[in-house]
Amino acid sequence: MSDQPEAQQSAPDPVTLHGCPLVVSYGQPVVFAPRDRYAAVMKALLADGYEMCADLTAVDYLLIPDRALPGEIAAERFEVVVNLLSLRDRKRLRVRVQVPESDPSLPTLFDQHPGSEAMEREVYDMFGIVFTDHPDLSRILMPEDWEGHPLRKDYEIGSIPVQFKQARA
Repeated sequence: MSDQPEAQQSAPDPVTLHGCPLVVSYGQPVVFAPRDRYAAVMKALLADGYEMCADLTAVDYLLIPDRALPGEIAAERFEVVVNLLSLRDRKRLRVRVQVPESDPSLPTLFDQHPGSEAMEREVYDMFGIVFTDHPDLSRILMPEDWEGHPLRKDYEIGSIPVQFKQARA
């Protein structure tokens, strides 16, 4: 306990990594990278030894706009979540980036993590988030002529006609 009166005690500085808020969630470190610094933060993390992009996905928070985020991070409808591994140091790190509905786009990680190509295509296909400078941003799960993005929370639920081989009409 400090001898200073409460009014003079300052709050501890928030923990950051590369200038981004760093928290621990379920025992795993999580970095909240601002969208405008996403590419630079990911490059810095690669230099830190996080050489493997184990997973890249997205979340549509349409129905949970007031979720808890670190103080300086503004909630957006979409969030891209990247799980990185440092094989050398046997460490894992999650990166979360808020992506606005009005401009659902982020730079591609393909140049830094070539294995992210298919994962970014899946996020594009299911959520409609565009990864700029991606080498082949096309649908990967749905037919090319499919309209909409099925994992968006406002995607209308309907029936999909299924065609069975040799079935009677």
